Amino acid sequence: MNSCLAVPVATEGPKPDPMSQYEINDRNKVKRAPQRGNYDKDKVFDFLDAHFLCHIGFSVEGQPFVIPTAYGREGDTIYIHGATKSRLILALREGIPCCLTVTHIDGLVMARSIFHHSMNYRSVVVFGTAREIQDEEERMHALKVVSEQICPGRWDEVREPNAKEMKATSVVAITIEQASAKQRQGPPGDDAEDYDLPIWAGVIPMKLENYAPETDPAMKMEVPVSKSVEGYKPN
Repeated sequence: MNSCLAVPVATEGPKPDPMSQYEINDRNKVKRAPQRGNYDKDKVFDFLDAHFLCHIGFSVEGQPFVIPTAYGREGDTIYIHGATKSRLILALREGIPCCLTVTHIDGLVMARSIFHHSMNYRSVVVFGTAREIQDEEERMHALKVVSEQICPGRWDEVREPNAKEMKATSVVAITIEQASAKQRQGPPGDDAEDYDLPIWAGVIPMKLENYAPETDPAMKMEVPVSKSVEGYKPN
């Protein structure tokens, strides 16, 4: 199958407008299928805002780790949170460089040859340096940003974290220093001679979907489903 990964190349590209695009260099330049790469901030933000689950890569004493976690974006900052003693938080709070990725699978591309099978996807690779947020007001705001990314409106329907819960939680901000977006759309791209083969080819569309809410059996009273939950639709 064709690879869907963005692979850096060791040559610098043109200097884009820093107000609308991320600088392109050997760290974020898309090498494999470069025509699918995009460095526009609006495109990067669009792909980030359409999800809430990311994978963060970092290294500790030469050992690489990749950890999945929820996130929220505001401007050029991505917020994450976790237990104060988690490996991810302990590493990032030291201000080490990290790489954050988000991927949407939009379809399986079924070609006439196994080589040209692929996926329709949207992906983002973000590079930045993390910092732990110490200010309590900023910490609470960051947690709300994450909550709103996952389920808009839910924060205002529930109890906010108390002092004990805040003490057990660390919040980290990652400023987007560089990023690249990548996308594939459309039907298979088979070799010319393979179009004469009697083999079905096309795309199996895919999307994230939620189902009817399931009420907690421990509920002590009759309460209607919250508005944020009742109208929830994943991006």
